[in-house]
Amino acid sequence: MDMGTKLVIISLLAAAAHAVEPYPGFWKVWADGQAELAGYELTAARYGEARPGTAVTIFVTEPFSRSARVKADPGEHPAADETPVMKLNLVKDYATGVYDYNEMLSAFIDIPTGLPLKLSFSRQEWCGHIYQQVLFDNAKVRIMSHSYFDGAADQQMEKPLPADSIAEDSLLLIARGFAKPYLQPGESKMVRMMAGLGTLKGAQGPVQWVGVKLSRSEKAVKLTVPAGTFEAEIWTADMSSYKRQVWVEKGGSGRILQWQSSDGEKAMLLRSSRMKYWELNSPAGAAELSKLGLKPRPARTM
Repeated sequence: MDMGTKLVIISLLAAAAHAVEPYPGFWKVWADGQAELAGYELTAARYGEARPGTAVTIFVTEPFSRSARVKADPGEHPAADETPVMKLNLVKDYATGVYDYNEMLSAFIDIPTGLPLKLSFSRQEWCGHIYQQVLFDNAKVRIMSHSYFDGAADQQMEKPLPADSIAEDSLLLIARGFAKPYLQPGESKMVRMMAGLGTLKGAQGPVQWVGVKLSRSEKAVKLTVPAGTFEAEIWTADMSSYKRQVWVEKGGSGRILQWQSSDGEKAMLLRSSRMKYWELNSPAGAAELSKLGLKPRPARTM
């Protein structure tokens, strides 16, 4: 059974069992066995300076094992153990002087419930690398962290999961209507938010929750990014001392057009495309990067 067929079957089972989908018509788009990829012009903030770079988002649905917390291969898990998820892979690349940073966040949202099941984050740079994983249970989170920072090398812990809480690393999924809370236009809600794993404290210290006001704009605004001019809704996560905003395409496929944070990070959409990118790993596949507004990596030798 190919992945597209399996996703269709799982989506139908989920709809029949839960009578829930994030929004009407969701499975008509997201059960086709393809991923949505988008390239972004990135400005990252590091060491008090603005750093130019690129970001790529990959949104794709896939079957997920509740017990193993990984993508479920066909026939490897009982049907009762599988659930359909929306996965976001967010990749960031930027330079800091002579050396570069490479980051990747993976977020897995249970589609029937709209709740996170797993977050993982890694950062590689010339001083060393870090990896963090958070698994969400009903009333707790299980955290694993590995880091080259002294005092944070190898940690495992469990923490209570606050009621009515969200994860900062799910904001792009929340803004697209893939994850709870599902706010109406003009609605705001006070929630507890787990700080992003890619923040400095999140990468070097224990996971923590902060109070945040989450808001969805009442009316759309015009936004111009390299991909064009669009009508966009704005989602805001306001933590008093820190703010994040996400601009989402109104209508169409609801793409992420732009995001920015009060620490200086900003990303603007270049292009996007739906494709089976995992089948494009030959040298010829690099030509598909133009559909994302990106170019193949040049040789870095003299």
